[in-house]
Amino acid sequence: MKPLSIEGAWLYEPRLHGDERGVFLEAFQGEAFRLATGRRLELAQVNCSVSRRGVVRGVHFADLPPGQAKYVTCVRGAVRDVIVDLRRGSPTYRRWEAVDLDDRDRRAVFLSEGLGHAFQAVTDDATVVYLTTSGYSPGREHGVHPLDPELGITWRPDTEPLLSPKDAAAPTIAAAEAQGLLPAYEDCVRYVSSLAPPLSEETP
Repeated sequence: MKPLSIEGAWLYEPRLHGDERGVFLEAFQGEAFRLATGRRLELAQVNCSVSRRGVVRGVHFADLPPGQAKYVTCVRGAVRDVIVDLRRGSPTYRRWEAVDLDDRDRRAVFLSEGLGHAFQAVTDDATVVYLTTSGYSPGREHGVHPLDPELGITWRPDTEPLLSPKDAAAPTIAAAEAQGLLPAYEDCVRYVSSLAPPLSEETP
């Protein structure tokens, strides 16, 4: 698990074991995850989305608490995965970082509560699986427009972004901030810190 430039986001690069039969990998390692993030992944739901080339999903986030942390990987095809810091007061507020996920390198990203998530399908039938720490709750789910020029996310130039009606109607980040939708950085840090296991559990 390697930390990304945005606090609360990590990249996991598995070791691939391949031979004439195919490939084996450990898609998730609980102890490595705990040592890197200081918490355990409390699984509440597993989501799977299949998207045609060019589809953009996001930027999505959930009210805190409990928020929704995500562990994301692409099991078929390829996507451009984007993490956006939506935490008001964060040192990296409004910064985004993109990671290419595909079915060759089999990488994954983890993003903590309060961060926004989006991705664009680079191939047809791009299949993304993501583990979440809370279930879907419509009243607590929000979005920021993925094509907002203030965010300036660089999507793939060779594909035309295709958005759902809901994502196309999402507010800009400035509007979301004015509406009080975005979480506060201090609240996110405090909540994530409360998820750390007791010291007795951390000692081998």
